[in-house]
Amino acid sequence: MLRIAADAQLGGFSLDVELAVAPGECLALAGPSGAGKSSVLRVIAGLVHPQSGFVSCGDRVWLDTTKDIDLPPDERRCGYVFQDYALFGHLSAWRNVAYGIYGGERRERAYAYLERFGLTARAEAKPAELSGGERQRVALARALARGPEVLLLDEPLSALDPRTRASATRELLAVLHETRIPSLLVTHDFAEAAQFGDRVGVLDEGAVVQLGPPAELSARPASAFVADFTGAVVLTGVASAGPDGLTRVALDGGGMIVSADAASGAVGASLYPWEIVLGVPADAPGAAGPDVARGSTADRGSHDALSGGPPSSAQNHLEAEVVSITEIGGRARIGLLAGQPFVAEVTVASVHALGLAPGARVVATWKAAATRLTPR
Repeated sequence: MLRIAADAQLGGFSLDVELAVAPGECLALAGPSGAGKSSVLRVIAGLVHPQSGFVSCGDRVWLDTTKDIDLPPDERRCGYVFQDYALFGHLSAWRNVAYGIYGGERRERAYAYLERFGLTARAEAKPAELSGGERQRVALARALARGPEVLLLDEPLSALDPRTRASATRELLAVLHETRIPSLLVTHDFAEAAQFGDRVGVLDEGAVVQLGPPAELSARPASAFVADFTGAVVLTGVASAGPDGLTRVALDGGGMIVSADAASGAVGASLYPWEIVLGVPADAPGAAGPDVARGSTADRGSHDALSGGPPSSAQNHLEAEVVSITEIGGRARIGLLAGQPFVAEVTVASVHALGLAPGARVVATWKAAATRLTPR
């Protein structure tokens, strides 16, 4: 078990965290740039010295400021993959891996790690001669060659191009599965954190604001910040008691929505872009007659009743202007403005069926039960 508690003043913010990572578990720390993610790794590795802190791995204490214990980095069994990989440019691939190996037969053992990652043929190449994916695998091999008790990964995929990222992701997932040691991975991408982490901790200004399984953070964000970070649409407003046990939210900039969550005062109302159905207002130029549905999100089978389709259980109807359309494969992200900017995700077929274009008016519809309220 890896345990860390740290209280440090770092630049313009304070780092105040307390975490535990079990053997075989990967804890992903996610948050915006400057939130303190990499600083947590550096405290564990002994590269940052907090004013107050504690780090232990198993029954060995690496840091305890109350007892003046602060082991140097080379006495902490950490495998560390830096964001830019930090390979030694003047050393070949196998010598980079051998750098972290103690004892005899260093070359043979380094080659064994390179073989594991399919890099035997590149053993004599220097970092400048390697591709981004090859450099990442050399960095992973070097980290594992130490026989680490903890694996620290600082945005290990950020330096890779999209084509290389998929294969590197598979390799890294296999490593995390095989090592059976505590692992910490930091990233600014919640989707990446959810992919690798058994649990995800969201950091903001040096503090963990929510920690739990990725699905829990997505379904029940503790704040508007977490909801926004997990990829949700967040609309701000003021909540008050509404009809039928629902909560009414008067949106900043105009408009009213309802939620099944109980709340009062200033809130963030969050939902996911794919939960929004788009339709054309009944009074829009060229709108269909009263018996014709003009559009919906695909794979859903429901239509927007405001444009004349069958009735829906959705209670939120917000008129908005289309400001952008970004097609990605068969889906499209629709940038909308209704006093506040937000995004809906629909199929490209729906974009064509609705005749959507920047400047068009639409009605965004979604259910009260899909609207999560968090304090702000």
